[in-house]
Amino acid sequence: MDRITLHASDLDGYLTAADRKEIEEITAMYSGYLDLCAALEKNGKDKSAERALAETAGAIGRRLEAAAAGNPGIHVYSFETPQEMHGAASRITAKLRSPDTGHEEFLYYIQRAYELMFDHCFSDPCLKRKRAIVQKTPVTSPVRNYAVHWIPDVDDLVRNTVMCVMLRGALLPSMIISKEIEDHSSDGFITPFALFRIKRDESRSEKDMDYVLDLRKSFFDPAVLDGKDLVFADPMNATGGSLITIVNYLRKIGVKPRSIKFINVISALKGSLRVTRAIPEAEVYTLWMDPVLNDDAYILPGLGDAGDRLNGRDEGPEPRNMIQLIADYGKGIVNLYRKQVIEIEKTVLA
Repeated sequence: MDRITLHASDLDGYLTAADRKEIEEITAMYSGYLDLCAALEKNGKDKSAERALAETAGAIGRRLEAAAAGNPGIHVYSFETPQEMHGAASRITAKLRSPDTGHEEFLYYIQRAYELMFDHCFSDPCLKRKRAIVQKTPVTSPVRNYAVHWIPDVDDLVRNTVMCVMLRGALLPSMIISKEIEDHSSDGFITPFALFRIKRDESRSEKDMDYVLDLRKSFFDPAVLDGKDLVFADPMNATGGSLITIVNYLRKIGVKPRSIKFINVISALKGSLRVTRAIPEAEVYTLWMDPVLNDDAYILPGLGDAGDRLNGRDEGPEPRNMIQLIADYGKGIVNLYRKQVIEIEKTVLA
């Protein structure tokens, strides 16, 4: 079979009765939040309306934090890190949400988001285990100078890693995480890549969605994935359907990952719960958790179509392939992630 399809009805079977009750109650809370959004949009800037919106958002956030706390596989940056660090995550997420954030600025904030998420996934657990970097500097008077810096020793966490790319919006985030691994590892480790062409049927509603993995346009070696720590980096985790479809297929063909990490900028509660229920060994790491999905399976409040905002819209009937997407990022991005681009090229050509 060239195409593997997962239907939304299969996904709902992973949720427990308690999960469904939690989602229903938070959805009801968000319904009131939407009424406040509508009033704010109609009446314009209004301090009392904004205060009411902030109070309701705080109540929803506390409910989401409690839901995440009950599931050890869900790691939300703004729930797990010290309060002093939340400002950076809040500002980055706000800029990514803004309709006024243009393409280049959106790329910049995605890079910042994934740098924070790399630290949360890999560096923070290693803060008590550090190694020295002896770095040559350009200063040569009176002699060549060297500086010593201490960084978390992440080698044990990253040496077994394979970056798994769920195209399209996941391409650049995967390159960013791979680059962070390269920079933090003691030997400049370049992760292998696996590229999966998967998309959901946007003509369907969230309750009737199909997730289609196209094996003809996917590039991966099962032997490279078996026994490895698989890292999936995708800006948005709405339903969890794409990840679950891929992992179920890999299991079917005999691939047994050692671990699975799913790293998002924004994850919906439903998507996080589905992933951790369907894939017990998986851990979801997200910068920010949003409460609900709309009927089209878009996250609310969300940030729109992350793939289009990262890559621009396709022109013509055929979507761009991996190499075309990389070319469209431009010289600056390609040069910054050159070793990752070379590894991706090897994966495609092999």
